[in-house]
Parts: sequence; C-alpha cells; structure tokens
Amino acid sequence: MLLKSWPIRYLITRAARAYGFLDPIALLAQLRGFAQPSEVAEPIELLRAGMLFHARGLVNTKAIQNNLDWVWPYWVDRQFNPADESFIPRAFSFSHINLTHRNWTAVGVPDVPYYPIVDPRGLVTPLFDGWSLDFWFVPRAGPPLFPSQLATFEQTLALTDALRVQSRATRDGVTIVTETTLCLDQHEPHCCVSARVEGADDGDLVVALRPYNPEGVSFLEEIAVADEDRGWLVNARHPIEFDCRPARHVLSHYQAGDVSHRLGDTASPRHVRDSIGMATAAAFFPLETLGDEALVVRAPIYNELEPKKRPVFAQTESWTDALAPLAKLEVPDPLIQRLFDAAAANLVLHAPGEVYPGPYTYKRFWFRDAAFLLNALLTLGGVERTRRALGEFAPRQRRDGYFLSQEGEWDSNGEAIWSYARFAALTGEPLPSAWLDAVAKGARWITKKRLPRDSGRPEAGLLPAGFSAEHLGPNDFYYWDDFWSVAGLRCAAQLWRERNPRHADAWSAEADEFLATIERSFPSGPQRRFPGAIPASPKRRMDSGAVGNLVADYPLQLFSPGDPRLLKTADYLRDHSTFNGGFFQNMIHSGINAYLTLHLAQVRLRAGELDAAWALIDCVAQLTSPTGQWPEAIHPRTGGGCMGDGQHIWAAADWLMMIRNCFVREEPDRLVLGAGLRRAWLQPGAPVSLGRTLTPFGRVGVRLTATTAGVTLALDALWRGAAPIIEVRVPGCVPRVIAAGTRETTFLLPFSP
Repeated sequence: MLLKSWPIRYLITRAARAYGFLDPIALLAQLRGFAQPSEVAEPIELLRAGMLFHARGLVNTKAIQNNLDWVWPYWVDRQFNPADESFIPRAFSFSHINLTHRNWTAVGVPDVPYYPIVDPRGLVTPLFDGWSLDFWFVPRAGPPLFPSQLATFEQTLALTDALRVQSRATRDGVTIVTETTLCLDQHEPHCCVSARVEGADDGDLVVALRPYNPEGVSFLEEIAVADEDRGWLVNARHPIEFDCRPARHVLSHYQAGDVSHRLGDTASPRHVRDSIGMATAAAFFPLETLGDEALVVRAPIYNELEPKKRPVFAQTESWTDALAPLAKLEVPDPLIQRLFDAAAANLVLHAPGEVYPGPYTYKRFWFRDAAFLLNALLTLGGVERTRRALGEFAPRQRRDGYFLSQEGEWDSNGEAIWSYARFAALTGEPLPSAWLDAVAKGARWITKKRLPRDSGRPEAGLLPAGFSAEHLGPNDFYYWDDFWSVAGLRCAAQLWRERNPRHADAWSAEADEFLATIERSFPSGPQRRFPGAIPASPKRRMDSGAVGNLVADYPLQLFSPGDPRLLKTADYLRDHSTFNGGFFQNMIHSGINAYLTLHLAQVRLRAGELDAAWALIDCVAQLTSPTGQWPEAIHPRTGGGCMGDGQHIWAAADWLMMIRNCFVREEPDRLVLGAGLRRAWLQPGAPVSLGRTLTPFGRVGVRLTATTAGVTLALDALWRGAAPIIEVRVPGCVPRVIAAGTRETTFLLPFSP
C-alpha cells in the first residue's frame, strides 16, 4: 500500500501539519498499538464496505434530522424520537445509521439470488439496496394512516406456493393489508405486492415511492408517470407497474418537500428530476374503484451488478420440491416448530449457488459463514445444494493454498477443508479430484503459516495475529483461527488417507502437535482472574471475545463433552457477558447474539446440562422477530437489530442444528439420541419426531411416542454399514446404550424411578 512508502508517509505528515490537522500517520500508528502486529491491519474488503456504509450514514445526517416532518422508515421514526427507547442523541455522531431496528424479511424463490425485503412496518424494498414502496391510507377526512408511525403492527411470514410476508397496519378500525412475494413472469423475477384496505369504504389507498430503505437514503433522482398512468419509471430505468389505473398521481422533489405534504394536490407534473436525489411520488386508488379487489404492484428485478440487465431463470424448483429432501420436525411446541420451518426455508432461499448469510447487508460470501450454513443444510439432507455450493470453494483458493474470503483472516482454510470433509462423511461419497487437490493445498498452507515453534513467546507455534471479522476484538493470535486449522488438518488427513497415506500421517501428526501447542499456550499463571477459562488469545484477559473458543466444542468436537476448560469459559460468559439470558457481545456488536447464544447452548447440551441448554434456547426463541427472523445482534432495550444483517441466516442455520442435535447428536464413535428433548413434549397421544438427518453412519430419523409406562423410540435408519453404538438418553427415562451392529429399530424406555 502507498502508506508503506516512506516518502508518501512523510508528505502526508507534512501536509497535515501545514494545515493544522492531526497527523494521520501518527494516529494510525497509535491505533494499531491496541492490536497485535499483523500482516494485514484491516482487510480492504471490509474497509470498502465500511466506507459505503458510512457514506450512506453521512447522507442520512444531511437528509433526515432537518426533515423530520417527512414520512420516514420505522427505524428513523423510533431512533429520532426522544420519547422512544430507541432514541440515540446525535450530537457528535459522524454518521446517522440504523442502530436500533435492523430488522427485515426477505422473500424469494429457490435458486434465484434476488431478495426483495420488507421492513417491520411493511416498507418494501424490491431491488438490492434500492428505493422502497410504502402503502398509506388517506381518508376523506382525518389524518392519513402511515404504517411507519404506528406503535403496534402485525406481520407474518408464510410459505404456501410462495414465500409471503403479510403486513397489517391498523388504526381506528381501518387496516392496510399487504402481501409481498417474489414471482416469476416469463422466467423473469418481479417483486409483487398486493394491497387492500379493510374497515373503510371511502378514501384512497396510496402507493408511495420513497427515497430510502431500512439502511437510510437511497437516491431517487427522476420519476416519470408511465403510459396510461399505470405505473412509474424510476431513475430512467426501473419500471413500477400497477394492475389498474390510479385516480391521480402526485410527484414532488426535495425543494417542494415530501409528497406526504401534498396529498391534497389535484394537479401535479408527470415528470420530476431532483439533483439531490430525494424525489417522491404517490399514486391514489379510490377504495370505491378498487372494490373488493386487491391492488397489485409489480417491480421488475434487475441484476445489481449489471443494472441494465434483467435476469432470466428458465427453470426453478417449487418450494415443495426444494424442501422435500430436508428432515421434517414434529413437536407440540408451535413456536419451536414455526422457527424450525422458517429457518429451513430461509436456508434454502439463501443457497442459490454460493451461500449468503443474509439477504442485504451480508449478501456476500465468507468461508466462515458458509461452513455453518452448509453444515446445517447438508445435515438436514440438502445434499445437492451443498454440493453446488462447495463447487464454488476451489475457485476462491489462491495459488499458495489460501482460501480467500478477505485478506488477513486465518480461519478460512480450516473452515473450507472441514466443509469438504463433512460432505464426504455425511454422504459417504468420494470427493472429486479437484476438491481433494484444494484440500491438500489448503493443508500445506496451514502448516507453512504457523509461527516458529521455538520463539519462547506465548504465541509460538500458533497462527499469526490476524483480523477478526467475527468481531472477537482487535488483531490478535486468535484461538478461533487455530482451532479451525487443527480441524482442517485432521480432516485433510481423513480425506487423503486412501489417496496418499504418507501425506495423511503427516497432517494427522501436525494436527495433534498443533492442538498440544494450543493447549500449552493457554494462560495459566497465578495472576489469572478466571483460572481454567480460555481467553480469546494467549495475550488476552478474559472478555466476551472468548466466545470464539466454543468452536472447539461446537461444531468441531476437538475436546471431549464437558471439557472443564470449555465449561469454565462458558461459565465466564454466562456470568460476565450475558444480558436477559442471552450472550451479549461487547466487541463491536454491543448486542445479544442469537447464534452465539446457541453455541453456548450446544456446549451445555453436549455436557449433559439440559436445563442450562434450554434456558439459552428459550431465550433465543423469544428474541425472534414476528416473521421468525433474528438480526445478527439484538438491541438489549428495543429488541430490534443493532448490528449486521437484519435477517441473519447463520442464526437460522444454528437454530436448525440446535434442534437437530436435541434429537440426534453425533459423537466420534456413536450417536446420542433424544438427549436434548423437552420432557414436556413427551405426552401420550402427541408423537415427537425428526425425519432422516445425515450422520457419518447413515441417515437417521427418530420418532418418540409416550405412554403411561414410558417412551417408545422408533428408529428410522438407513445405515451405510453396521449400526454404530447408540446412546438413548431421553430426559426422564432410563438411559440405554445399544451395542454397535444392532438391528433393533424400536426401543422401550421406562420412566426413571
């Protein structure tokens, strides 16, 4: 980089001093003193994303606070309201961004990588990071109904023939009802919204075009009324289509104010330009004209990377076919059932080729997120989608073997190799040669990347200090990276055992030595404030970044169930990084993480601490949005999203794995069945089941039926060889251990005395 050039650094320093500015070179040096020295201080990918994020925040700063009489999205209405818990003073804020209600829900079609999103008050954003459509009711007399200004609202996500978000905005007995879907017309995707008004027979249903989305301002520079008045042309390239003609249009630009100020205008231009990018429009549909029919609004979808190109999909799967391979859950708990079903649909939706951990902020690829998403997708039975996604891994590998998500993070090689190995283990299929070659290159990269073993420093033999996009803290020698690398080396050894035993032996030995090195590096001096717990790195005190170490238990199982060091780490996080029962990440997120709370629950479940596990699971279930989604981090006061994507698919994947492991959990030499079930679920006449889920031993499903004497567990297994050791540990029943090779499929479990 240019800043590494001494002449450039000198010139920047001289220029800054000449104009009375703080020396940026000296400031950067001071800032980097808080982190361990590393090859890459900040990945360029994240710098780019951060610049774009705060560029919008700067626009928000200029657009919102001096125009609070506009109709703004829900998050602005809350966050800028001093009477609301969401209120944030703005005095010295560099940019104004959504930190209190980062919630949205995507709609879509399997295998189509375009996701219109709907915010918590029904605001629809058809195009990626684009403008939005809002739906208002303007009565003949009285104030208009603006959904974003309502304190209460109803919203649901339903999956029938399509994935639909229904929104209901009610005031004084009048309700605006909208349903949003993604539909295909002649193989081209469209965002389709049907809207109607209930409880009124006069007034107007208004379709409003808004220059913002759930992140803030999205410029509208030009709006033109379409031919025959049945729609608009936005920014000279994006059409919006109405299925009937409105009674009138009102268009406005920034200097004339928001169109919400001009709802009574009877004369309006048919075309506006706004160099500021804050044009607005409204189309009025009298209720007496609509009658009982819903208004349908359609916005064609465009490729965000090629804005002039319409994507075409000659063939797509129906939702029924797309979900058919996945294991089905049956439990007598409506919330758990609904969240499981929604998570499964959302996981499929966000795996159109490569996998995305979110439909908007995180609509991009990371090996880290992909490892968790694909593990859940594959485990539940989504073999072909997982195969397709894994096919995208090797092309992202550099010639030196580094699986590159972004520069400066060292966990990705372990994650990629582990994902390959999970596919081989759970399907029983041999991997393609190209994948095995990528595994070998990746394993060699890990061995070469390790620091010298004989330096005598705490980090000796670990991976170098790296950046943590998982937000474990400033650049450091993270055990998270090391644990993934150990798993990657072990998986490489397994995958190459038949192809090249010598390589396999070397990687296996390297993995064992690496893990021993990690364990020796755990701080253990008398000055430790929390002896026995594992900090995020050998040079860190205990803090919330230690949550990354739980990966050694879930999903990697590098240590035995109930390892004291991991349980003490979990205890520390419970006592010092918890809010209202959920894990609170103090680093960056400053919110409750549903997915990391579930990692804690997995550790407790594996250790046999069922009550503690379910306390965490229940906490996560209660944190869900009305449509069954979790943002990446949840504001402790508002319950809305405060960090990352407003629909975090990693959290959905971890929810699926959490419930699956309650029924069927893998251990290296056995399966553990029923250990996480709720005893309250096991009532006579209410069967509890999970369909066939993939394990290294074959496909396994379980069905439990309670009687007055005990519980009958029926095993639906398709073993790839002899059955493994099976532990049946249903809560409240006498445990059983069934020897390997059994042909039994039904087990009667008496209640414990």
